Amino acid sequence: MNRTWPVMIWSLCGVLLCPPTAVQAQRVVPGTGTLIDYVGDDFEDPDWSFVRQGLKSSDENDKQSRYPLGYSGNRRWFEGPERGYPDQLKVIAAPAGGVAGSQYALQIATLHSGVPGYNSRDVQQDDLIVDCISRLGGSIPVSELPNCVVRVYLPPQERWEQRSGPHFGFRLGVTTTTRTPSTGLFARGSEATSEPYWPGMWIHFRKASDRKGEQLDAAFIKVRGDQRGRDFHVLNIPEAQFGWWTLGMSITADGMVHYYASPGVDPLTAADYLTSQYPYSFRAERFRTFFFNICNRNDGQTWSTPFVIDDPQLFLVHASRVASIVQRKQQSQQRHANAKSRVTDSRHQ
Repeated sequence: MNRTWPVMIWSLCGVLLCPPTAVQAQRVVPGTGTLIDYVGDDFEDPDWSFVRQGLKSSDENDKQSRYPLGYSGNRRWFEGPERGYPDQLKVIAAPAGGVAGSQYALQIATLHSGVPGYNSRDVQQDDLIVDCISRLGGSIPVSELPNCVVRVYLPPQERWEQRSGPHFGFRLGVTTTTRTPSTGLFARGSEATSEPYWPGMWIHFRKASDRKGEQLDAAFIKVRGDQRGRDFHVLNIPEAQFGWWTLGMSITADGMVHYYASPGVDPLTAADYLTSQYPYSFRAERFRTFFFNICNRNDGQTWSTPFVIDDPQLFLVHASRVASIVQRKQQSQQRHANAKSRVTDSRHQ
């Protein structure tokens, strides 16, 4: 994988769209720390594939988690049970202007989003999830300062699904602890529950007819979300800037999520900062994964916009614990491979 990242950059919060409660919080620029290349992908294997196991899951819509779930041949990605996998997952030659040295990238598009076999004729979405939990042996405490980066290619305007609204999402899977009063005859205190939520960034498109007579850019970024969980606008993307973008998110030890974006593929810097938030008023406690959404009008005929991603990466500022886990897993895999090779050799003697 391409391993260019900046040194740690700390700065005081309290500027653009930052909640007053975070004035003294410190931010981490995504791409800071140690690259954990045991997760993520560089798509440089031209034989990259995704194994589809049947009808997509759609638990979010109809409570149907259709196991077994789909997964990539390199075991770095999987289908989420809430929403199914995108219909098109294809490694292609990386579009011009991408990461130096990268030959291939992953094109993502979908046609049949939502519940399999049902054309809802509204906007639905599919998921592609990075397998962090099983590969890293569990979730990561935010005290280790996880942060994620991805390069995303926005195609020329004529290739977008001609629909105003969200088209592509870059999301985190995190948890916090909520407490509810205990119930029952002898109940005391409160009960703690692990609460998942999914902060992120959405790329929206404005079709041409919705821009007539107004000085509006063709696309923009919204963040999910504010303290009530609402999406809000943070950055316009003029058509002249379609092409490669770098998106990043980080979580600091106080549970705050920090959002960054920049045109091009250069490492993110403090100048690319967008906002810092406690989405839903939650403070993140553990990082579970990061993932991507692709949206379209689920009418059975209209393909989504074909986005391309490259080098989705996870970094940790405090990486020693996870690095030890990865080292043990790699050593175990090597022992297994060596034993398998010895058995194969003995059969051919």
